[in-house]
Amino acid sequence: MRTLEIKNLHVSVEGKEILRGVDLTVNENEVHALMGPNGNGKSTLLGAVMGHPKYEVTEGSVFYDGQNVLEMTVDARSRAGLFLAMQYPQEIPGVTNSDFLRAAMNARRDKPVSLFTFIKEMEKTISALEMKEDLAHRFLNEGFSGGEKKRNEIVQMKMLRPTLAMLDEIDSGLDVDALRIVANAINDLHKETGMSLVVVSHYERFYELIEPQFTHVIVDGRVVLEGDAELARKIDTDGYDWIYKEYGVAPAAEAEEKRPVISLGSCAVGAQMRKDDNR
Repeated sequence: MRTLEIKNLHVSVEGKEILRGVDLTVNENEVHALMGPNGNGKSTLLGAVMGHPKYEVTEGSVFYDGQNVLEMTVDARSRAGLFLAMQYPQEIPGVTNSDFLRAAMNARRDKPVSLFTFIKEMEKTISALEMKEDLAHRFLNEGFSGGEKKRNEIVQMKMLRPTLAMLDEIDSGLDVDALRIVANAINDLHKETGMSLVVVSHYERFYELIEPQFTHVIVDGRVVLEGDAELARKIDTDGYDWIYKEYGVAPAAEAEEKRPVISLGSCAVGAQMRKDDNR
């Protein structure tokens, strides 16, 4: 059974400690909701697990399927089955969606996917997400609306078929119809493959569609409360003030997050694309 085990994780950003000892276990086929006020460590946790360079792990451990994640490169984490749907997907001019996705898929395979199989699967996935048919030929996220960028993250997830997907506010910027489409795509892949999910959202509506079995509340860089889906519903109704009072905690001051710049040059996809260009 593939299990993500996070123990006593401390993470700093530019010398400031954001996570102050997080423990979290996610087993195969489980859905976990990650909640908490803005600026208190949710995105930091997901970014640190995926290996974003701005997050410095100063203490603790992260293991997935028995492998030490913190000793792995970002592309190795991806090949091990980890996936992060980003809160702020980046625009990559000059790189089409199809080239990006095919390179990403080939980086995870011993034998390259055939062009016919790739096209057939991508057309099926684009249709399931109800996106424009020309998506494959557009530059990655360039000129996309906020909602299109979020749906494109789910296109990538469905094509790469990770064993554990971390979704960082993938529902923000989606209208009611798009929210349903995205949730259905996530649920379908979860049921088909047993993929585990860690979902960050502020909205009970999304959790009603995704149906988490576990809810974890992060305040000031620590998991202060855990429960089931009912906890997410209570927070939606009553907010966080009762948690602050009952558990004697105070939220960190909300900080404005800068959108991270991600370079293709630092990942396996970039390496694969350069390799393809040199053939």
